[in-house]
Amino acid sequence: MKRKGIRKELVGVVSSNKMDKTVVVEVHRLVTHPVYKKVIRSRAKFKAHDEKNECNIGDKVLIEETRPLSKEKRWRVKKILEKAM
Repeated sequence: MKRKGIRKELVGVVSSNKMDKTVVVEVHRLVTHPVYKKVIRSRAKFKAHDEKNECNIGDKVLIEETRPLSKEKRWRVKKILEKAM
């Protein structure tokens, strides 16, 4: 039996769901500047696979790293943590 290994998981907010079976997830994090030691807010956008088209804009989701599914899609929606109002 093959083991998957440890896959990265990130929590973010869905910013777009206009594509079929794909959502854009925006992940915010705090980073300390290496020289000035100031805390900076940074963000990254990831395209994630949403098999059942369940996610809507504003949903908080858990995404998991996976094999490349298309040119830019390397993440999969694992769970919807919080639905948007």
